[in-house]
Amino acid sequence: MNREEQEQQGIALLAPRPELIPLAADRPRVLVFDVNETLTDMTPLAGLLEHVGLPGHLLTAWFAGVLRDGVALSLAGGHATFAAVAGDGLRALAAGEEGATDPEQAAAHVLAGLPELPLHPDVRGGVRALRAAGYRLATLTNGSADTTRAVLDRAGLTDCFERHLDVAGPGRWKPAREAYAYALDAMGVPAGAALLVSVHPWDIDGAARAGLATAWLRRTSRPYPTTARPADLTATALPDLATRLGAT
Repeated sequence: MNREEQEQQGIALLAPRPELIPLAADRPRVLVFDVNETLTDMTPLAGLLEHVGLPGHLLTAWFAGVLRDGVALSLAGGHATFAAVAGDGLRALAAGEEGATDPEQAAAHVLAGLPELPLHPDVRGGVRALRAAGYRLATLTNGSADTTRAVLDRAGLTDCFERHLDVAGPGRWKPAREAYAYALDAMGVPAGAALLVSVHPWDIDGAARAGLATAWLRRTSRPYPTTARPADLTATALPDLATRLGAT
């Protein structure tokens, strides 16, 4: 069995597995999923960066900068869409790289790739198992709900989710409390009835402070930061999480 087959079956690739904090008997029935890097594989964007004359390895720094600048705007009382902040970052990179495409064209080319991103191999099976078990599913992203919908439509998972939400509604990027409150209101449940699933510890921390249960999807070997509130559950793939939530 190769690595991809293991991922699809939710077999743990990281050892030793950390001890998990069990959820209460009245476990949440609404699961709110982060999107970028949690459900979608963003690595194809490295190829788009290279196509416009930018080094592919800048993908990580660019995405981190988008999150930094979007959250900073929220902290300052402002707001901008993910596309606007991401476009600013791409134009800055292109303007500073000799031989790069015109900054406007470079930004447009890379941003056009967001709705075409693939899902991680484990997502289809995990999402369907959770939905079949009776969990209500929604997405909440700092990006665009329309982009989320396009990705999940292409994967045939539209029927599994009740709502696709983004931070345009609350006007505050995650991890602001208002973003999670917006999702709870949209799903019609109190914080104690929902669980956030994310690959990002800062997202887990924010949701925990807003009163939600949390599940950290550990897709890399990087340790969980000691300064963040710990996740209630840790899983290496969505089928693994489904098992821990009694869905399989």
